[in-house]
Order: sequence, then structure tokens, then C-alpha cells
Amino acid sequence: MTRALFVCTPAESRRLIAKAVVKMKEVQYALQQSNMLIPHGPLNIYILEELLGKERLSQLMDPSTYATGMITQGILCVSASGRNTPMVLLKRGIVTPPGATMSETLRDFDSHSVVIKGASAIDAEGNTGVLVANREGGTAGMAIGTILGRGIHLIVPVGLEKMVPSVRQAVSLCGQDTFDYTQGLRVGMILLTNAQVVTEIEAIKILTGVDAFHVASGGINGSEGSVVLAAEGEQEAMSKAIDLMESIKGEPAVNLPVASCKTCVDGPQILSRCQFRGKKEEELHLFVRNR
Repeated sequence: MTRALFVCTPAESRRLIAKAVVKMKEVQYALQQSNMLIPHGPLNIYILEELLGKERLSQLMDPSTYATGMITQGILCVSASGRNTPMVLLKRGIVTPPGATMSETLRDFDSHSVVIKGASAIDAEGNTGVLVANREGGTAGMAIGTILGRGIHLIVPVGLEKMVPSVRQAVSLCGQDTFDYTQGLRVGMILLTNAQVVTEIEAIKILTGVDAFHVASGGINGSEGSVVLAAEGEQEAMSKAIDLMESIKGEPAVNLPVASCKTCVDGPQILSRCQFRGKKEEELHLFVRNR
């Protein structure tokens, strides 16, 4: 038995998880024979790169626009243009315009189809949740009933940097209209039930067969949010794991432009309230101006 310690920055974790997700048998089957929906999200940018290739993806869209809500620069915020970029819908591997509503988008989805939705939180029991600033529940809220009702494969890729004590408790504590003060958007949280979760641990297992364990987190000087993994496996599998983990080192972080507070007031009314929306730069708190 061979043992190793690996360190993944958040960007490296996203690349690792993305590589594993595209190798999953459910994803490969949907890519060839069924339907797949890949909603907005930073991690899903990596998954689209692995599925379509960076060149093809750049022809389809500007990847930096493929996100909406985010935690960025110390507040809960939205991207500058993500709401204008359609979700990627694949039908037998062909990029197809999504429907005008979630119901129309998922019309042909069945138990062989796949929805890949990133998460905001994961706990030790494998529960996952996603923050929502959309007043109608966002992608998760609009899709979860159809996903559960039909038995559609819900795959949730999420890095261990997002580990919390209890997702179920987090869901019970978060509601957009229950907060009197928030640093940015008021958000709720939706529990992503009956999901197949893929963290760095599952990713390493899928790609190399090596068992990994989350042993530490944190970092400074650009390594904030990193996770440390202890891994064990046979020598041949471990050699493969080492090559894999070295191949993702230095993965650059995704740079996603945030919305201007002044012009965000012109955004859709489906977004929850934000104390900074509509304010000019000089009207903002210093901690927002210094972002």
C-alpha cells in the first residue's frame, strides 16, 4: 500500500472534479443517447471545458459569463452578464437552445437524462445545498420537482472547501425574507436531495481507483480555501493518482466580472433585495468600494 498527501486549491479542485464528472457512466450515456442540462456556475465552466473542449466552448460563449450568483470579494453578489447567457442543454451531445421555461427545457428528460448542478455547501453526511437569490428559487427550485418526480440523474459536483457542519440546519436558517441585514444579496438555501455528489474524494476514486480522505483545509497567499487530502492505494494506482494531481497544479482561478451596484438596480426583479443595489460608488461602504 502506498500513501500520499495532496493539496488542491479551489481552482485545482474544480478541474479535478470536472475531469471525473465527464468520465461518469451516467454522463457518458446522456452525452451519447439522452439529454443533459448544465446550468450556470463556476465549477460547471470547468465541466463544459472538459465536455466540449476550451476552443469549442469559447466559440459558444465567453466562459466568464457562465455564472450568476456568487460569493465574491467579500459579499453575496451576481455576475455582470451571466443572466444573459443561456444554460447549456445537450441533446445527444448537440448543444441545443434551452426552452423559455424550465418545464420546457426538461420536457424530454427521463431517467437516463442528467442535470449537473453545483452546490454552495456540503456536510459530512453528503448532504448538499445551494444558495438562491432568485425569488422563484433559481435553477434548483424550478427543476428539483421534475428531477425527483421523473428520477432524472442529479449530479452535484462540489469542492470540500464548502464543507459545513450541517446542510439541513443551514437550509432551516436561510430564507431570503428572514434576514434583517445581509452583506449583499438576501439568499435562501435549497437542499439538493437524491443527488450523486462528486467531491475531490470521489473524483480521485473515479479517475484512479485510489482512496482519499479530507484531512485539512485553508491556506494563505493565494491558497485560501485549499483542501489537503491523504490518499492510499496500490503502487500502480497511486502512480496514476500522482500524475493526475501534478497535472492540475497551477490551474488558474476563473475570473468572473461582478455586476455594478449602480446599474444592478436595472436587473430583473426576480432577484432578492441587496442593500448595495442602485448605489453610486461614493455611497457604498468602504469594504464594498475596496473590492
